[in-house]
Amino acid sequence: MIPDPAHFLRSLFDRAVEVADPMRSLAGFLPEKPSGRVLVIGAGKASARMAEAVESAWGPCQGLVITRYGYARPCKGIEIVCAAHPVPDQAGVDATQRMLKLLEDLTEDDFVLALISGGASALLCAPADGMTLAEKQQVNAALLASGAPIVAMNTVRKHLSCVKGGQLSAAAYPARMLALMISDVPGDDPAFIGSGPTVGDGTTADDARAILDRWTIPVPTSARAALAQSGVVPPGDPRLSRTENVIYAAPAQSLAAAAELAAPLAKVRTLGDRIEGEAREVARDQAAMARDIAASLKPGDRPVLLLSGGELTVTRTGDGVGGPNAEFCLALALALDGHSQIHALACDTDGVDGAAEVAGALVSPVTLHTPGAADALARNDAHSWFAKAGSQVVTGPTLTNVNDFRAVLILPPE
Repeated sequence: MIPDPAHFLRSLFDRAVEVADPMRSLAGFLPEKPSGRVLVIGAGKASARMAEAVESAWGPCQGLVITRYGYARPCKGIEIVCAAHPVPDQAGVDATQRMLKLLEDLTEDDFVLALISGGASALLCAPADGMTLAEKQQVNAALLASGAPIVAMNTVRKHLSCVKGGQLSAAAYPARMLALMISDVPGDDPAFIGSGPTVGDGTTADDARAILDRWTIPVPTSARAALAQSGVVPPGDPRLSRTENVIYAAPAQSLAAAAELAAPLAKVRTLGDRIEGEAREVARDQAAMARDIAASLKPGDRPVLLLSGGELTVTRTGDGVGGPNAEFCLALALALDGHSQIHALACDTDGVDGAAEVAGALVSPVTLHTPGAADALARNDAHSWFAKAGSQVVTGPTLTNVNDFRAVLILPPE
């Protein structure tokens, strides 16, 4: 019996976030603090929390970490710099240059700990030679509006950067580097977490051009020129030989924790942690699945819970305020059309869905009592609509990031 479906779904999301909190999970992956010079660097929406966890285990450290505005944490030695996300700003550029300066003249006796999480693609910003920050911002905004999957976006970002695609590791060579990562990408490929600043990359400038063409992404002439002189470091480059990359937190772990919490009350079906695609299309698919399950249940049966993760996309055609999770929920609500047995939640585990300070939304049989849903979906205005409906999920900064969390609950008929 689940008397309050909304509370139940929110508790599952909170559990998924909790197990990915660096203060709970990072220390077990740290070696003993090396003797000699130790430098801590990092970038991402979870990086300040990661730095806080490092100093909790090692004590004060020297270093610099770049996080999103509002995501800073108190550290004793590591400097925390805040910058803009998802479109970079001058603060991010300046901090990245300072970080690269710290890596100059390191020796093989030095040790660098790199803390990388989702969001590093925008926060760790060093535009390729010949590109201005304004042009980099233009490219980033166009990528975000294109509907391209995260792996494709990060491929382009790498080839238009002086720090991504292994270039951060190359800058630290010959020092030894351990990169600890929280994955926010489907498939957990370290080369695409934060655009892989510590990981060699096998993509080419031609791959980046093909992505721009396939998704019709407008970019300035300087970006096309920069692709011809990309500095991305290929796998096997000697400058990567002293770097170890470790993913210590990932979406699958969070889904498993939510499933464990839900198991006493519902049959759990995990659809996977790598689901990609247009948010509204995935919503329609999951709505059809939920309807079929609802039709098969009899009074007294156990509820069924569908869990999934990954990263959905939105191709912006309207002028509204939305994000992939809110758009998923809005499209799901429309497809369910007030179905009496089905409730759902979709949220981003970092607390920010799209560019809005909202994690996501809840769906219930009464969601569509608020008028204007179809128009809001057409205008990509899901956040505004859910604000009117009173069904937003607002967490504030969660200080971690293992990407989307979706839960669809199907109750038996009464």
